[in-house]
Amino acid sequence: MSTKLSSRMDRFGASATVTLSARIAEMRAAGRSIISMNVGEPDQFTPENIKEAGIRAIKGNDTKYKVNMGIPELREAIAHKLKEDNNIDYSLSEIAVSVGAKQALMSSILAIVDEGDEVIIPVPCYLSYPDMVRFAGGIPVFPSLNPDDFSLNVDNIRERVTGRTKAVIICSPNNPTGSVYSEESLRELAELALEKDFYVIADEIYEKLMYGPKHFSIASVSDVVKSHVITINGFSKAYAMTGWRIGYAAARPDIIASINKIHSQQTTCVAGFIQQAAIEALAGPQDSVEIMRKSFEERRDYCYNRLSAMPGVKCPKPEGAFYIFPDISGCLNDKISTDSAFCEYVLEEEGVAIMPGSAYEWPGSIRISFASSMETLKEAMDKLEAAIRKLK
Repeated sequence: MSTKLSSRMDRFGASATVTLSARIAEMRAAGRSIISMNVGEPDQFTPENIKEAGIRAIKGNDTKYKVNMGIPELREAIAHKLKEDNNIDYSLSEIAVSVGAKQALMSSILAIVDEGDEVIIPVPCYLSYPDMVRFAGGIPVFPSLNPDDFSLNVDNIRERVTGRTKAVIICSPNNPTGSVYSEESLRELAELALEKDFYVIADEIYEKLMYGPKHFSIASVSDVVKSHVITINGFSKAYAMTGWRIGYAAARPDIIASINKIHSQQTTCVAGFIQQAAIEALAGPQDSVEIMRKSFEERRDYCYNRLSAMPGVKCPKPEGAFYIFPDISGCLNDKISTDSAFCEYVLEEEGVAIMPGSAYEWPGSIRISFASSMETLKEAMDKLEAAIRKLK
């Protein structure tokens, strides 16, 4: 049949968070009151100075096409940020601006992964990574993080490396667990990447949201390691710019040229006024970032203490991002026997939307975003505890 869909559409599914958000919208439209703890989005609004920069650019008629790779002024600001914050030297030809960090991730995978290549993704992992790899024709491979604290276990990665391994994808601070990978473990991974000759795609989108440990960029280990690394970052989380859709990739010139080639056929460019707002985000006052970080740390502590006291719940304490990833296997029973069933039960019974750990390749846990007001978190924790106690 000539009118059938492409076979690649069978390789991957829609984002589980996007699907759940659509369902929540339908439930609210039907009159249900739902507390949304499923989306990775700061509840704060974009800082005023960043918004004003975008408005000035629009009023100045900065509404035409821009160069495909990102305007030089923004790439200069990104290069300065990477040098100052991460101790990595990137030239302008080594930076590509994208429509959100997610596009940078997808384009990076498309640029390096061939049909049948294996891509190692330590789990739990961001739910889009495996499907991005499958879309590119690759095969995701899932070694585990250390289950007690979700720290990076390089030995587990080493055991899964084969002659077909093309890349390892890491995320620190981690989505969904909030764990932060140590400098020691990242240096060990860098050595393995050189030994076995694979890429590392380093998703650093949560680097500004840390609650103790310091962030370490694997590309800063050495120039030869940098040549094996694609560093991904963006503006959505640290600057509350989720809806602006702007991110970037930094890597050696041939990789960036390939990413830009993909973007030229896909989105052409990021809007100029959005790029001007991003320049202001990097170059302007950083007070809002620290205010947000402190508020998230307070919320992290509250959720951790509440969850740790709930019957049947085991909860590692996150060190970054704005997620907490408790094990709820002790809450399950014959009727509610999986994490997905548990999330469905909590949504229907108490009107609280959370994500099942199985969406992140880690059944038996749930992911809760604490990027909500303290008032909302208190209500959500009360409802979650009530739901759990009804199961006992």
